[in-house]
Amino acid sequence: MPRHASITIRLFLMLLVLISSIFGSIYWFTVPLIKENVFGLELHANRQVLNVVYDLANRMYASTETYVDKTLNSHEQRLQSVLDVAEKHIEVSLRDGRKAGLSESEIWSTIFSDLREFDFGNGDYIWVADYNARLLSHPAEEFHQRDMSDFLGPDGQPVMPNILGKVREDQQGFYKYKWQRLDNKKVIEKYSYVKDLSKWEFIMGAGVYIDDIQEEVALQKQQAILEINKALKNIKIASNGYLYVFDSKGNMLFHPNPNIHGINFKKQLNPVTQNPIYLDLMGVADTGRELYYKWDRPDDQGNYEYEKLSLVRHLSGFDWYISSSVYLDDLKESSVQLSQRIMATGFFGLLAAIVIAFLFAEWLTQPIKKLSLTAYKISRGNHSAKTGISRNDELGLLAESFDYMVDQLRDNISSLNSRVKARTKELSESNFQLRDAVSSMEKAQTELREVETRQRLILNELPAQVAYLDKEQKFIFANREYLNMFGQRKGEIEGKTLEEVVGDEMYREIKPHIEHALEGDVEVYEYLFQLEDRDMLTRRTVLPFYNENKQVVGFLNLSIDITHERETERRLAEASKMKAVGQMSGGLAHDFNNLLTIILGNLRLLQQHHLLPKELQENLDPAIRATRRGADMTKRLLAFSRRQPLSPARIEPGSLISELVDLLVAPLPENIELSTEIKPETPDVYVDAAQMEDALVNLALNSVDAMPNGGELRLTVSGVDCSAQDVVCDEFDEAVRPGHYVLISVTDNGQGFTDEALSKAYEPFFTTKSTGAGSGLGLSMVYGFVKQSKGYLRIRNRCDIESNLQGSQIDILLPEATGTEVKHVPVFRSDELSVFPTAQTTALVLLVEDNLDVRKLVRSQLTDLGFAVLEASTGDEALSLLVGIEELAGLVSDVVMPGTNSGYDVAAQVRAQHSSAFIVLMTGYTENPPETDFEFKLLQKPFDACALEQAISPELDLSSQKIAKKNSENSI
Repeated sequence: MPRHASITIRLFLMLLVLISSIFGSIYWFTVPLIKENVFGLELHANRQVLNVVYDLANRMYASTETYVDKTLNSHEQRLQSVLDVAEKHIEVSLRDGRKAGLSESEIWSTIFSDLREFDFGNGDYIWVADYNARLLSHPAEEFHQRDMSDFLGPDGQPVMPNILGKVREDQQGFYKYKWQRLDNKKVIEKYSYVKDLSKWEFIMGAGVYIDDIQEEVALQKQQAILEINKALKNIKIASNGYLYVFDSKGNMLFHPNPNIHGINFKKQLNPVTQNPIYLDLMGVADTGRELYYKWDRPDDQGNYEYEKLSLVRHLSGFDWYISSSVYLDDLKESSVQLSQRIMATGFFGLLAAIVIAFLFAEWLTQPIKKLSLTAYKISRGNHSAKTGISRNDELGLLAESFDYMVDQLRDNISSLNSRVKARTKELSESNFQLRDAVSSMEKAQTELREVETRQRLILNELPAQVAYLDKEQKFIFANREYLNMFGQRKGEIEGKTLEEVVGDEMYREIKPHIEHALEGDVEVYEYLFQLEDRDMLTRRTVLPFYNENKQVVGFLNLSIDITHERETERRLAEASKMKAVGQMSGGLAHDFNNLLTIILGNLRLLQQHHLLPKELQENLDPAIRATRRGADMTKRLLAFSRRQPLSPARIEPGSLISELVDLLVAPLPENIELSTEIKPETPDVYVDAAQMEDALVNLALNSVDAMPNGGELRLTVSGVDCSAQDVVCDEFDEAVRPGHYVLISVTDNGQGFTDEALSKAYEPFFTTKSTGAGSGLGLSMVYGFVKQSKGYLRIRNRCDIESNLQGSQIDILLPEATGTEVKHVPVFRSDELSVFPTAQTTALVLLVEDNLDVRKLVRSQLTDLGFAVLEASTGDEALSLLVGIEELAGLVSDVVMPGTNSGYDVAAQVRAQHSSAFIVLMTGYTENPPETDFEFKLLQKPFDACALEQAISPELDLSSQKIAKKNSENSI
C-alpha cells in the first residue's frame, strides 16, 4: 500500500480547505468592516465630545437664565421681609409711644424719622405715602412731606397716583416704574414692593433699581465664558483634533492656536469652496453633517492641503458656534494599524493550522486503515485474522471489540444453523399469539392514554394546586397551578423532592403534616405564602394514598387560595363592628342632645336674669361654651353614625377644593407647603358641600399636626373607573362596587400612622394626640360622612405604596353624580334676627315634645316671645288636639316621638288645617328630612331662645303675609 492512504490525503485536503476558507472568510468579511467601524467609531467619538461640550455650554446658559429668576425672586423676598420688619417696627413704636404717654403726632414723627434713616442694599430705602399721594416719609428732602399727585414721570403720567390706585385695588404687589437714585438725578427703572396698610390709611413701599440686577446677571454670564474656555483647553480629539468656538460675527472666541485665538477670521477662505470658512461652518451647524475642507497641520503650517472634517453646534442663547475639527488621516490611522495586525496574525495562524491538520489526519486514519485491512481478510474467509491495534482510546476499544466479535462469530456460526431451524418453528407458532396480544395491549394503552389525558386536563383547569408524591416525598405529578406557584416546568419537577421545590423554610413548617399523612392521617391546615406583590393564604389538604395491601405509598396534596375569602370575612366583621358602634353613638347623641338642650336653655335664661349677681354671671359663660362644645361632639357622633341631617347637592369638586385652599392658606404654618392637583374632566359629585368641606378641613389639619417640622400637604382630585380587579380601588374600608367615582386624596410627608392607629382610626374617641389636644372624633366624623354619602374611605402609609416615600395618604372615593339628583330641604341656617309683628304676639302655638324638661324649657321660651302655648307629649296627642283648634299661629314639634305619628305627620296635618301657620321641627338625631309638599324649618338640638326666635321669625313674617293676602281677598 502507498505511504499515505487516500483517506489520509482526502482528510488532510478537506481540513486544509476548511481552515483556508475560515481564515479567508474572516479576512474578507471582517477586515473591511473593521476598517469602516473603527473609522465610524472615531468619527462618533468626535460627535460625542462635541455634544458633551455643547451640553456643558447649554447648561451654563440655562444656569445663567435661572440665575436671573433666582436673583429677581431673592430681591422680591428681601423687599417683602423689609416691609414686614418696617410694619412690625411701626406697631412696636405705636405701642411703646402710647404707653409712654406721647401724642399721636409725636409718635408718627418719630416713626417716619426712623424709616427715613433705614437703608438696605445699594442705596435702597423705604417710603410712605397717604391715600392723597402725599409722601409722609422719604429719605430725599425734595420729596419728603411733598404732595406727589401732580408729579409726572418720563412718560408724562403721574407716578404716585398710578401706584396708589393699583395698590388700593390689589392690597399689595410688585410694580415697575421710573425713579431717580438718591445720589443721581438720572431717572432709571425701579422694581418696588408696595403694601396697603389700611389700618393706618397709608401705603408703604421699598424697591431696588433694575440696573443693580442687570449688573449681577452680566457678571454671571462673564463667569460662564471663562469656565467654558478653561474646559476646552484640556480637550483633544484623535491625534491632532481640537475644539474651537466662534460667534456669528466671525470672532474666534476660543482656539487652541494662539495665532487664531481672539481674532476675527471673516476673511479666511475655505480652500475647497473658496467661501469664507466661517460661513461654511455656520451653514452646517446643527444639521448633523460634517463640513469637509482642507487646512494646514500644526507641524506643517501654511500648507492647506490636509483633509479635515468639522461638526458644528449652535448655542443660540450665547450666539456661540462650537465646532470640532479632526484630520481624516488621524481617523484612518487606527483602522489601518488594526487591519495589518489582523493579517499578520491570520497568516501565522494559518501555517500552524496546516501542520496540525496534517498530523491529525495521519494520526486519525492509521488505525482505520488497519481495521479495513482486517475486515477485508475476514470477508475472504480468514476468520483468524487480528487487527493488531493496541491504543487507550475509542479506536483501541473499537479494535478490541472487533477482534472479540470475530472470535464469537467463529464459535457461533457452527451452532447457529441448527438452532435457527428449531427456533423458526417455535416462532411461527408464537407469532399468531403475539399478534393477538399486541392488538389487545395497544387497545388498552389507547384507552389508558385517553383517561390519563382527561384527568390531566381536569386537574390543570382546577383553580387549585394539586400534586402527587411518593413515600420518599418525590414528585410524581403536579398540575399547572402547582408548577406556576413554585416556578417549575412539567418535565423538571418529576423526580425532585418536596424540600427541593418548596424550599427549606416552608418544608420545615409543613413537614409534620406530611409525616402524619404518611402515617395514614388526613391533614388539613393553612399556610401563608409570601409572594412578591401580596400575601396569599391557602388551605392545604394532604391525603394518604394506599396500595392494594393497604400500605401508604404516597400522598396527594390539594391547596386552595382562601385569601379573598378571609379578607371578605375581615371586612364584614369590621363593618359589623363599625355599624354597632355607630348605632350606639347615634343613640347616645340623641339622648345627649335633649340633655344639652335643657342645660343650654336654662343657662341662657339664668344669664338673662337681671337679679343674678355679676360674679355669678361670669361663671355662666364657660358653662355655655362647654355646652356648645358638647353639642359639637354630638354633631360629630351623628356624623360618624351616619345620621346627621344632610343637604346634598350636585357640586364641582374642583371649585370646592379651590374654596377650601383659600380657607386653609391663612391658618396654615409658614413651614407647610399646600399644593393641589385637579385632573381635567373630573365629574361632579352629589354630597353636602358644608359637610364635605368640614371633612377635608379635618383631614388637612390632621396632616398639619403630623408635620411639626414642616412639609408638603397635597390635595389631588381625579375621576376613576373602578372594576372588581382594579388596583386603584383596592384596600378601601369595604369592597368597592364597580362604577364611576371621584377620588379625592389628602397626602402629607409627616410621621404616618402606627399599626394601632391604622386599625382603630375610624373608632370614635380614639386619638394619638396628647391629652386635651384632640377629641378623637375627626376621622370618625369623616368616616360617617363618607359612608352616609355612599362612598368609601382608605387610610394608608405612603411607604406601603412606594418604599422610598414618607407620610400618609387618605383617599375618599365618592360616586359620580348621575344628573338626576334632587336637592333636599336644607338644614336650618341662622339668619338675621327679625322683629315679630305685634299683631301676632298673642297667637296660639302648638308645642309637641315627649321629654318633659325640654317641653317645659321650650314653653318658657315661647311664652317669653309672647305666644300662648298649647302642649302635647306625643304626635298622637297633638293630632287629637288639632281637631278642636280653630286658629293656630304655628307649630313647634320634635321629630322622633313615641307612638305611631312623628313630627312630620303632625306638621302635615297642621299645614292642611292651618295653611298660614309657621312650622318649626326640632331634632336631636334624625336621618335626612323626607321630601314633603310643605315648607318647614329644621332646628338642630341643642338650641337656645335666640336660635328658636331666629327659626320662627322668617316663618312668622311669611304667615303674616299670607293672612294679609287672605283678608284682602275676602274684603274684595
